Amino acid sequence: MNRITFDKNVLAGKPLIRGLRISVEMILELLAKGATEQEILEDYPQLELADIRAALLYAHTLVAHETVLER
Repeated sequence: MNRITFDKNVLAGKPLIRGLRISVEMILELLAKGATEQEILEDYPQLELADIRAALLYAHTLVAHETVLER
């Protein structure tokens, strides 16, 4: 999780990967649209596989701590 950073002056404070201008949201969107880890790494060479995994772990942590209200 130390790969996820926040900077209120970059992308409105959204969670970023290692202070880069690459958001966790963007990585999750690419994966949701079917991009493979390898494709993402080829398109964004400054990323590492551990960065993609950190984005997934961050999303998991948010969902795992989510309170589900009666529906």
